[in-house]
Amino acid sequence: MSTTRPTSRTDVLDSTLGMLQGGESISLESAARAAGLTKPGLMYHFPTKEALMLALVDHVVDRCEQAIVSRIGDPASATPRERAAAYATWSIEGPHDASELVVFADPRLRDELVAKWGERLRPYIELPDDLAPDVRARLLAVRLLADGAWFACASGLFPPVGDDLARLKGTVDDLLGGIE
Repeated sequence: MSTTRPTSRTDVLDSTLGMLQGGESISLESAARAAGLTKPGLMYHFPTKEALMLALVDHVVDRCEQAIVSRIGDPASATPRERAAAYATWSIEGPHDASELVVFADPRLRDELVAKWGERLRPYIELPDDLAPDVRARLLAVRLLADGAWFACASGLFPPVGDDLARLKGTVDDLLGGIE
């Protein structure tokens, strides 16, 4: 086992996400082995499991965020409809894998991981309070449809394929129709 540090924290995060993609559970020891480090070498980057797991959430959301932003540009200047459409398109089109389920990877840290995930994705999914109730309901339906598509694809649990993907996109378009 090498005691040299990887080039960056990103190397450690990527190797740990690889473990999640392979269905492995994460500990500081297993993450260190996957990165080719000693446990103290890993702890140089991530002093606790919580720090590692929160960094993993950030790392995954960075990828998600890039894909969403590529569809809308600056989320601060996008309308709620544009943000909902971009989030839904990303959720339906993917690609997604089990590493995105990092938010559920450690039951003892779930509250912290979910809070971090929500904090990072809030700019894309939060709805303004002043929306008309019917518009709000339609945008919420798009988000919940997108959440379900994302979970199905990331978990591999009955993911939509083929024509169903096109129909889901059509349903999103129908729900967003007439909303500015």
